[in-house]
Amino acid sequence: MAIAYIGLGSNLGDRAGNIGQAIGLLRTNGIKVLKTSAVIETAPVGGPPQNKFLNAVVKISTELSPLELFSLCQSIERELGRVRDVVNGPRTVDLDILLYDRLTIDTPQLQIPHPRMFERAFVLDPLREIEPGLLESLDARHKVR
Repeated sequence: MAIAYIGLGSNLGDRAGNIGQAIGLLRTNGIKVLKTSAVIETAPVGGPPQNKFLNAVVKISTELSPLELFSLCQSIERELGRVRDVVNGPRTVDLDILLYDRLTIDTPQLQIPHPRMFERAFVLDPLREIEPGLLESLDARHKVR
């Protein structure tokens, strides 16, 4: 079993409901949710003007490979109505694999650790909440604020 961390965000519709449904869909697809951070409201970063986001992070246990987990996350996004028509635009839900065990993956399709996670308080703060010390223990090549 691998341990992974997934960032969730939503700024369209029932934001809290979207995050809750996404976590539920992870569970119904064989993912064991070990910890869930508090849901926080944050200003959008990048993209066009848009509503504030609700964000959270979950720690999971999975038998899925990183690419299988990525595929599942995208499937959940589509099921919950995500449309990718504007880069960094508003979305019903966003699921990003932040970390997967201690793997580093750099392909056109998937990058782990998530390439912008170390620049985003809306990811770092929930991660620190559910796993104190995790960020400080990561490889020194990653910048942690």
